[in-house]
Amino acid sequence: MSASLFSRRRDDGLEDELPEEPARGGRLMRTMRAGGKAAAFALVTVSLAAFILWQRVVYVVPAGGAGVLYHTLSGGTITDYVYGEGIQLIFPWDRFTIYDTRVQVVLSEFTALTNKGLPIQLRLAIRYHPEYDTVGLLHQRVGPDYVAKIVQPQVESVLRRYIGKEEPEAIYTNKEGVLSSIISRAIEETSEKFVTIEDIIIREVSLPEQMREAITTKLAFQQQAEAYEYRLAAELREAERKRIEAEGTAAAQKIIARGLTQDLLRWEAIRVEAELAKSNNSKMIIMNGVDAGRFNLNVP
Repeated sequence: MSASLFSRRRDDGLEDELPEEPARGGRLMRTMRAGGKAAAFALVTVSLAAFILWQRVVYVVPAGGAGVLYHTLSGGTITDYVYGEGIQLIFPWDRFTIYDTRVQVVLSEFTALTNKGLPIQLRLAIRYHPEYDTVGLLHQRVGPDYVAKIVQPQVESVLRRYIGKEEPEAIYTNKEGVLSSIISRAIEETSEKFVTIEDIIIREVSLPEQMREAITTKLAFQQQAEAYEYRLAAELREAERKRIEAEGTAAAQKIIARGLTQDLLRWEAIRVEAELAKSNNSKMIIMNGVDAGRFNLNVP
């Protein structure tokens, strides 16, 4: 019976049809897998392209910033317009540069020669900021590395030029505001290059050890000399005061002497006796002069 059934299935063609269904399902799955990979690859490609374009198209200018646009195809750097804070949309083939226009600080250290050829080392803190309205010109003529090209070299150049005309001691001690004056000149001259120098802070002034010790010793002796002159001036003023006081005393005695008469002396003697008589103690009064005598007053 089983043999005949097997024969009918074979004769009806059922045996040949059954294996075809799994083959068709495998091809469909393979097609779906291939399509999924292509779609995923396309999605990744599109996402990557969008990300790259986003980085080249959308720019955010932060607080205190200023944007400068460079047209690649035509026009070059835009110098008459500054892109302000916020989101800016730019064509992907153009270039967009952001500058920080807030006050910034850069540290500088260099060596200059005085008029006697002695080296003096300065450590500075330079406070600066680019001019907002001329940031386009700054970008066109100098570039983003303007600090290394303008700020530091210009400040150091001006300081070297003026320090070379001064004595080492004047620079080291800022005698009569010499160093302060040089700093002011450096600020004025450097601020003409699209950048404003707010201030130049002297962090340290260093001289060779021997020169520093010589200046320190000289200043110590100078302070001692000034202290001696001060004491001498004080003594002279004290002597003058005593002379004036003595002259005043002598003048007063002359005036008193001209006013002393015999009647006045007699009256003063009587007044003294009256005052002494008020006491209960025994007294001996000795008076010299006219009508003066020796009295022994015993008052019970």
